[in-house]
Amino acid sequence: MAEFGHEHHQNEVVNYMRFARSKMVLRLKTIDSCFEELKDSRLVEETFTVDEVKEMLDGLQMVVRGEVEMELINTAHTNVLLLRQLFSQAEKFYLRLQSDISELENRELLEQVAEFEKTDFKTDKRNQETSKPKLAPLNEGGVSELLNKEIARLQEENDKLKARMRTLESQAMSALDERTKADRALKDLQKVQGDQQLASQSKEINSLEDTVASLRDDYERSLSANSASQKGLQENLISAKHELLRVQDQLSLAEKELDKKFQQTAAYRNMKEILTKKNEQIKDIRKRLQRYEPNE
Repeated sequence: MAEFGHEHHQNEVVNYMRFARSKMVLRLKTIDSCFEELKDSRLVEETFTVDEVKEMLDGLQMVVRGEVEMELINTAHTNVLLLRQLFSQAEKFYLRLQSDISELENRELLEQVAEFEKTDFKTDKRNQETSKPKLAPLNEGGVSELLNKEIARLQEENDKLKARMRTLESQAMSALDERTKADRALKDLQKVQGDQQLASQSKEINSLEDTVASLRDDYERSLSANSASQKGLQENLISAKHELLRVQDQLSLAEKELDKKFQQTAAYRNMKEILTKKNEQIKDIRKRLQRYEPNE
């Protein structure tokens, strides 16, 4: 049979097999005692009926079955504890163990284990007693080398990360300096543009003020001209009214004289014509005055 890898591991397998064999021997002694107890307590008579024999066998079967079941359960639980120890030690070194359940029923391997067990138990019994079924710490050179490699790999990765961090910090500082310069240039540009815009707005405001002043002057001149024209029209109107009153007086006088002197018909007609002309002049003056007076 091939050995179980490293000598240390092979010794661990031997220790576990001895532990399992001791538990098996103890359980077999318990089963033997069950039979002996049956013989001593029940087989005291020379003859038994079929029912009595059946009852004794059923009782013995129940006791033996309980002992075997307890042993199988205890063996399974013991194996679980052993696997937990191995897994716990492996996890400390970042190892992940795997098992192949199908190999547990390989007849050829089971026969090799049985042959290895027979060979092992032919050795000196004193050597068996000195062997303890205890797992030794994993401090062999191979594990230490694996751990050192893992530490070296992590250290190298840590150094790379530190170098990467320094590079990123340098890039961040450069980007921050560029950002500061860009902000300063932007503020200067905004200030220049603001000054230019303010000067342009000042020019536009001055131009608008000049335009408004010019319009105000034009308006005042136009208003003065309209006032003068309106005043002249009013004076003409007053004069025309005075003339009209005077003509009316003359007309009234002429009418009175007409009654007295019918022979002055030619003079009356002349006066009538004058009155008509004056009326037309008054109408014309009123029309001209309406064009200049503001609408109410």
